[in-house]
Amino acid sequence: MADRDHLQFGWLTADTARLLRTVFARRVRDLGLTRAQWLALTRINRRPGVSQSELADMMEIEKAPAGRIVDRLEEKGWVERRAEPSDRRVNRIYLTELGTRVHAAIAPLADATVRDALAGLTPPEQERLVALMSKVKTQLTKLAASDPRADFSEIDGIEDADDDGVGASARAG
Repeated sequence: MADRDHLQFGWLTADTARLLRTVFARRVRDLGLTRAQWLALTRINRRPGVSQSELADMMEIEKAPAGRIVDRLEEKGWVERRAEPSDRRVNRIYLTELGTRVHAAIAPLADATVRDALAGLTPPEQERLVALMSKVKTQLTKLAASDPRADFSEIDGIEDADDDGVGASARAG
């Protein structure tokens, strides 16, 4: 790899992820769902009972914006907060039946967005791309975990950070 090619990799990765998020956001806009709300729904679906603080960490946002997202999802009837029995200051967040149905209805749009993004690649190329990106992610996860300055709340969500279907490491259809 040439001296500056690694910079191209970083830029391409970030820009590809941004464009994937943009396309998905446009596809779900008419359904009254923002990308941030979708991201929250997927995190809550994957980890029922997640706390609002944990959700904020998983979404890589501050607690106040995460709280506003949960407020909106709760207003729509898609999630519910339940007090933690051992600590009333902590609310656990769960999808409601309606939230589960919304998640199930939107998931195919996320999958289609990834399939459409990868449509220019052959199936073997898609598999190779995902395998290579997974290796890069594994290496970065190791680097993040071994950094003595690490905030482990940031690292804890790394393994779950790709489940929204429209992130940079989304799986091939």
